[in-house]
Amino acid sequence: MNGGLSRDAMIADLPTVCDIGTKRNAKGHTTRWQGYKFHIDVTDGDIPISGLLTSASLHDSQAALPLATRTASRVTYCYEWMDAAYDGAEIHQNAVESGHVALIDPNPRRDRDRKERLAADSPLRHGRSGPQGLWIHQRNASSSARASNG
Repeated sequence: MNGGLSRDAMIADLPTVCDIGTKRNAKGHTTRWQGYKFHIDVTDGDIPISGLLTSASLHDSQAALPLATRTASRVTYCYEWMDAAYDGAEIHQNAVESGHVALIDPNPRRDRDRKERLAADSPLRHGRSGPQGLWIHQRNASSSARASNG
């Protein structure tokens, strides 16, 4: 599902220049920073397995496949647990093709019907506990850095 690119080619294709990152939180507030973003795969015990440093402007989901490919070369795991930013057909399909169970929070985006269905199901979604086994959870950490002029 990676378009035939090798793991190294996928990683090399990611931007790594210092630039401006923007995120909108659940309350609609926007945060901006200059620097980089560190994407990391961790186990369910928050033990780091793999990481990638990218430009701050890269959307988290764009690092998902290169990071999952790197992680799969290091450990054997069964579940891919990600937040709603990773809810996309290509990421789901890659997990299935890799023999993993995708545990990805649904993102209704602009689909009003899906948003209403998810709201009705929310008591079931919150506080769920997952199956036993090794989970790989993708996270990112924003890093602020100033570009030097010299």
